[in-house]
Order: sequence, then structure tokens, then C-alpha cells
Amino acid sequence: MEIHRILGNKVRLYRRADGGTWHCSTYLKSKEWRKSTKEKSLAKARDVATDWYMDLTARDHFGALKTGKTFAEVAKVFEKEYEATTRGHRSPKWVQGHKDRIRLHLMPYFGDKIVSEITSGAAQEYRVHRMSEPDDWNEEEEGRPWKPPARNTIHNEIVTLSMVLKAAQRHGWLENLPDLSDPYRRRSKVEHRPWFTPNEYKQLYQATRKNAANPKSTAFKWHAEQLHDYVLFMANTGLRPDEVKHLEFRDVEIVTDDWSGKKILEIEVRGKRGVGYCKSMPGAVRPFERLRDRERPIGDGKGKDAAMALPEPTDKLFPNEFKKMFNRILTENKLKFDRNGKARTAYSLRHSYICFRLLEGADIYQIAKNCRTSVEMIEKHYAAHLKDMIDTSLINVRKEKRQLQEQTKQEEAENRPEA
Repeated sequence: MEIHRILGNKVRLYRRADGGTWHCSTYLKSKEWRKSTKEKSLAKARDVATDWYMDLTARDHFGALKTGKTFAEVAKVFEKEYEATTRGHRSPKWVQGHKDRIRLHLMPYFGDKIVSEITSGAAQEYRVHRMSEPDDWNEEEEGRPWKPPARNTIHNEIVTLSMVLKAAQRHGWLENLPDLSDPYRRRSKVEHRPWFTPNEYKQLYQATRKNAANPKSTAFKWHAEQLHDYVLFMANTGLRPDEVKHLEFRDVEIVTDDWSGKKILEIEVRGKRGVGYCKSMPGAVRPFERLRDRERPIGDGKGKDAAMALPEPTDKLFPNEFKKMFNRILTENKLKFDRNGKARTAYSLRHSYICFRLLEGADIYQIAKNCRTSVEMIEKHYAAHLKDMIDTSLINVRKEKRQLQEQTKQEEAENRPEA
């Protein structure tokens, strides 16, 4: 490590590798202060370190220099706690998302700040910083014009920031949490989620049936048949894609519905809401029977001579993904995007199931219970845009003109004073 001392040995300049950036440190108010100069030149690093030290001493003189845990220190504690306490409850990808937001965006901006200095104004300045084009952005070097991050991206970063500050408050390093809400955010427009109308759904399953009968390659025939049954199964159960991904044959049972007398599926669901139950539409029974009776590859399943066998009760219904094949069929049939330009995915089959049930007049509470969601979510994202949810018998109510006249005469007679 290369070290230089300046300002009468009060400030130390150091770098850990040749050609790297210089960092500076000093000792003030019984605490060591550190900062990256972001300069590779020693002369420029001296100037940055000098200005930084003078600013620290001035703030100390006027009582504005605050001591306490920095954001970087609290962030390390938060990451360790969050990963340990959410293990088994949150997916590793979700936990890694918080770590990435801290490492890529929050740490470079708030890293050296004392957590008590992160106020509502500091959070708003961070939003402006993220929405502003960087001074060092070079369109030719990057090969693309600069594009601001999506509003939801910044929202997620503020959520992570809030969780770090809450960790600081729990440990007694922060007295009060600042208000981190966006002061200029208007209530977002409620838009329905992309789904397939009945005609579009018919077009989709006809396309997957044709693809299963005549795949582009015989090597993909098994996958094409699985995809066709996947589309029918999803649209008749309303399961989430992640719930279907973890579904095993032992979780599904064919029973006779007491109300309709038809065969349906009773499914024990394991997903983001824990363990729940679902009763399917009769249309899900035949796809499930085909899945149960269809031989599948054993082991890695590669090669022309791969061994085939019927699935075991502990096997997953859909062990493989068909994202590329599904997207290809959607694109070829012009179903990938709805009229609002929103991309359809496997989740759209769940949205279609809910909309189909509402159009058929099913009870909204029972739909919510069967789909393991809330009535509020269904009313907000599904029922609001379905025309059949509006009851004209309760809207187009009119009093007949003659009936109104007779009612008026009767009221006049009752109110007429006696002779």
C-alpha cells in the first residue's frame, strides 16, 4: 500500500494498488473519517483531500459535524441480518436484489454519510441524481443514448434505503425515520393486467395444439405437447407460474364436484402465499391425465436414445420451461402484446382465468379465495375493465312518466287541507 501524509500529518493519502484511485483518511472527534478522492493523480488527490479536511474541520467548528454509524456500516449489518432471517421465506434472487441495489446505486451515493444525515431532502436529491444524465456519459463509447431508470426501479431503491434505515433505528443508531415518500408522485393510473380474451385464448390453444401435432423438430415434440397441456392447465386453474413450477403429481387429485357432478382437480398449492388449495375447472382434468400418462425422459433426457418412463408421484408436472417456444407461438400469432402494448407472459393465463370466471358471473370472494389473493386486488386489476361486471338493471332505472304523474296527484291529495 502506498501512503502519503499531508497537512502536518493530519491527513493520510493511500492507495492499495498501482494505478488505482487515492483515498484519504483523518482522525477527528474520536472517530476515523474516510473518503475516496476518485482521482488517480496524486496532485489532484491532494487538492480533494485538503478541501475535504477543511470542510470537516469547519463543520466541526460550527457544531454541524455529526458522528455515528455511516450508511456503509449499517448496510453491511442489514445485509447480514436480512439474508439470515429471511432464509427459507424469501428467494435468494429477491435477497440478491437488495444487495445489488445497495452495491450499485445506494453505496456510491450514501456510503460515507452518517445515517442521521439521510433526511427526506437527501432522499429527494438522490431521486434527482438518478433521473439526471451523468456528466461523464459518452454516447459514442456506450453505444446508446442515456436513458433514465424507470420509476419503479427508483421506487425499489428507495424501499431498500428505507429497510437499511430501519435496521439502523432498531440498533439505536438512528432516532427517527425520515419520510422517504415521493413528494410529487401522483396516484398512478390503474390499468388492467394483460390477459387473453376468450377469442384470443381460443386462438392460442389452437396454435399450441397445432404445434404439438406438428413441431418444427421431432426432438421438441415432447416439449410441445407439454406446452399445450400447460396452457390449458393454467387457464383452467388460475395458478401462478411459480406455483405450477413447484407442483408435483402427488399434490393433485381428481375428484367429483358435489355441485356440478363433473370431475375437477383438487390441488394443494405451494407458492409465495405458503400452502393453499385450489379447485380447478373441469377443463383442467384432461390435460392433467395426459401429463400423468405421458412418458418423460429419465435423467438429463438428452440424446435420441434417452430412456423414457412414466412420472412418479414426486415428479413435477412441468419439469422443463418452454419460455422460448411459448413466446415464439405468441409472436407468430400476434398475441405477444395486448392493445395497450403490454407484453403477455405465462402470468397472463392466470389473469385470463380470473377474468373468465368474472365474466361467467362467479362470486368475486370465492375467486379470490381459490386464487389465493384478495378481493381488493381483483376489483382493482380485473373487474374494473370488464363490461359484464356493470349491471344495467341497477343503472338504467327509470320511472314511468304516467306513474310519476299519479304519484304526484296522490301526494297532492294527501297534503290537501280538509274543508
